[in-house]
Amino acid sequence: MSYLKISRVGKTFANGARRSEVLRDIDLTIAKGEFVSIIGHSGCGKSTLLNLIAGLTEVTTGGILLDGREVNAPGPDRAVVFQNHSLLPWLTVYDNVRLAVDKVFRATKSRAERHDWVLHNLDLVQMRHAADKRPAEISGGMRQRVGIARALAMEPKVLLLDEPFGALDALTRAHLQDAVMEIHARLGNTMIMITHDVDEAVLLADRIVMMTNGPAATIGEVLTVPLPRPRERIAAAGDPAYLKARQAVLRFLYERHRFVEAAE
Repeated sequence: MSYLKISRVGKTFANGARRSEVLRDIDLTIAKGEFVSIIGHSGCGKSTLLNLIAGLTEVTTGGILLDGREVNAPGPDRAVVFQNHSLLPWLTVYDNVRLAVDKVFRATKSRAERHDWVLHNLDLVQMRHAADKRPAEISGGMRQRVGIARALAMEPKVLLLDEPFGALDALTRAHLQDAVMEIHARLGNTMIMITHDVDEAVLLADRIVMMTNGPAATIGEVLTVPLPRPRERIAAAGDPAYLKARQAVLRFLYERHRFVEAAE
């Protein structure tokens, strides 16, 4: 049964008389608890699609349903983690997460419960030790952990990740990928991640949605990743199923790149 249903969604941006069709006829259903990665070349509308699911941008055609309700505006049931952590620099780690908790749960949790909930979510990303530090006092990877904690603290139905590790070094990126896999295994929440990294997509996702090139991009292929969970990156890297999925995504992206070159 579909938890998130995207039906014939299109998005066109208008600037005066000029119109730019970014997405066309996007059809996708995502099950509760599923991890989906969306991949494609730059300009294929990946982030636009994520913004439509988040309610940050209105659809032009079609519709999006989450748990039977139409998505037409932002809401705490869809939390977004961007490549830029977006933490408020004058607040501590604790207060950055507490801000979201107070906004969502002020009417339903007591002050003590909200405090405990902030610490619980910092524990999920192993950042309780830095609760009193400000963003400038911690590393980029740690700031992203706090951003994930803040998003999880809202108890969203869907966690949306827009290239959350793109600006990090390889080792920090690997540690955060592992952390996200652990959180997904523990909470069983629904996650959608935009990425340019083929290995990241294969390692983390249950399915990989491959976008055609823009303009008027759509879904070219959807690949199921048949790797059992929990996953361990060293073991997975040598698994024939991992290598076959990686090859399929690379082939799709390479063919799309050739189409772009042929059109130039």
